[in-house]
Amino acid sequence: MKKMWALVLAACLMLSVSGCSNTTQTTDETASTGGKLTAGTYTASAQGMNGLVEVSVTVSDSAIESVEVTSDEETPGIGGVLIDGEMEGEIPVVSIPKKIVEQQTLAVDMVSGATITSSAVLTAVKDCMTQAGADVENEWNTPYEPAALESNEETADVIVVGGGGAGLAAAISAAQNGASVIVIEKNGAVGGDTLVCGAIYNNPDEALQSQVEMSDAVKKTVEDALAVTPVSDEHAALQAEVKEEWEAYKASGKTTLFDSDNWFELQTYQGGDNVADLDLVEVLTHQATPGYEWIQSLGMEFEDKISQGAGSLWQRTHTSVMPMGTGFISTYMEAINDGLDVKVVTSMTGKSLLQGEDGTVNGVTAVDKYGNEVTYHANKGVVLATGGFAANSEMIEEYNTSGKWDATDLTKVMTTNRVSSSQGDGIAMALEVGAGLTDMEQIQLLYLGNVKNGQLTKYPPRCVNGTSQEIFINKNGERFVREDGRRDEICLEVLQQPDSMFYFLESADGDYTDIATAKTADGFDFSKMEEEGYIIVADTLDEMAEKLGCDPETLKATVEAYNTAVETGEDEFGRTLFDCKLENGPWVATPRTACLHHTMGGVSIDTEGHVLDAEGNVIPGLVAAGEITGGIHGANRLGGNAVVDTVVFGKLAGETITK
Repeated sequence: MKKMWALVLAACLMLSVSGCSNTTQTTDETASTGGKLTAGTYTASAQGMNGLVEVSVTVSDSAIESVEVTSDEETPGIGGVLIDGEMEGEIPVVSIPKKIVEQQTLAVDMVSGATITSSAVLTAVKDCMTQAGADVENEWNTPYEPAALESNEETADVIVVGGGGAGLAAAISAAQNGASVIVIEKNGAVGGDTLVCGAIYNNPDEALQSQVEMSDAVKKTVEDALAVTPVSDEHAALQAEVKEEWEAYKASGKTTLFDSDNWFELQTYQGGDNVADLDLVEVLTHQATPGYEWIQSLGMEFEDKISQGAGSLWQRTHTSVMPMGTGFISTYMEAINDGLDVKVVTSMTGKSLLQGEDGTVNGVTAVDKYGNEVTYHANKGVVLATGGFAANSEMIEEYNTSGKWDATDLTKVMTTNRVSSSQGDGIAMALEVGAGLTDMEQIQLLYLGNVKNGQLTKYPPRCVNGTSQEIFINKNGERFVREDGRRDEICLEVLQQPDSMFYFLESADGDYTDIATAKTADGFDFSKMEEEGYIIVADTLDEMAEKLGCDPETLKATVEAYNTAVETGEDEFGRTLFDCKLENGPWVATPRTACLHHTMGGVSIDTEGHVLDAEGNVIPGLVAAGEITGGIHGANRLGGNAVVDTVVFGKLAGETITK
């Protein structure tokens, strides 16, 4: 069931789509040739987000009988736009093929949040209809007239605005605590940015970490953190707790990886430059393991290994079995459909919060894609989980005041987020009822975006699970940064490289040895990725240098210096993780660039998720969770902590709103 739900999730940026190509025709010889159409089955393809989307359309002489997507290379989870036919359960599914058949028109609505794939399907279907003899410019274009809403008002105990990871977690948690819940999501399907995340989750895990040996370089990370001058009494107290645990670890004679909730908290706080609210950091890190156990109880599956995710700074990263964020969203969808009192409404945009005479938030006004206004009344309150504002260039320009990115015009930087989602509209709604803001100037870039559209797709597995088996090189074939360092530090260095890009360089010495059968982290064949220019493959370093256009001696010297660091454990850039030398071909280079990824600032909350006003007072009836909130991550979010945020604070929001 979970894999089925993974097919119904939408996850693409709103970008332009090129025209169709590669058309073929298979005509039913026994079909009538009268009427507007020549009966038969026709095929065509059009360019989608990642490759061609191929469709097969069967028509009679007067009707469209079926539309089927027969092949695609879209981001995992985009299938909700592609599937033809009924799905199980009560969660609404937007399907372009299904709508074309049901409405007998090509003038169907695009799926917000997945317009690239929507357009590809429609372009290919129009090609098929042209083959069948239709004048698509003048026929089959009658707009669909939706039926009038049965009611413009609905009521539930809890209204959740936003159907991404945090919103769905909050809805499930509230329902588990006895509440009736309505989730409204402005996109055509649920998922949000969680759907296209790296699917990594951080928490201490003694069982898996006991399989990891702790090197001297890694031990020094702890010693260095304990030597940092504290910025407050609370910070000093946390350091003292970690020091006590660290001394006990050393006295035990253990050689496996040290970890604890306190050490996780200290790394998260100091890794964010001591900017975050330490009380919120404590909730995030100390509730990470209970959150991990909770989502597993819902059916979530993780790989049976631990790693250090990109920018996570410690080997406590768990990775989803399913690609990208489809495992998380599928788990939530299945749980919702398994008897919980949760209704999900897609293509419904929250516009403003309602308040009673005493200021308590008790509802939301919203508008559907046809312009119908709906009022949602909340008996217990509202949860805001609408995400951040990384795709809103005006807000990025307004709040980019930290000084960190002064040398870069962030409004011109690509984003890894879904353009239709990360607009900061929930923050605007909260401001209208007096919410305070925290850390709005703290904006994060991530160096994992592909150079074509910034998306977190088409990269080898180890690029997201960790950086222990690769090096980063610029166009000159030189290393320029520690690969296991902070995200902001790496991105700042990337922006200084030629053309503001770099390559992951890997050899066959790591997790895969057969390039011909290898797949990327999101399930694509290496051979296809090589054809499309997402990766460069070479048997030797000389050949790789030629393909990259750099000096072969420089590239070989770079690799040799790194291999020496693997032997000695001492690296000129300060790297601490070394799984293997890079010695044997084939070699793989993956071009990447720094992209807008996460906005750490947002509405102010307390440790229970209540939204606070500008003076720090609770706004009754209003709770928030996920990227819409501020104060949790500080000036630099550790990789893998965003999903922890959605689970921990999403679950907490559901508990708080039902009290």
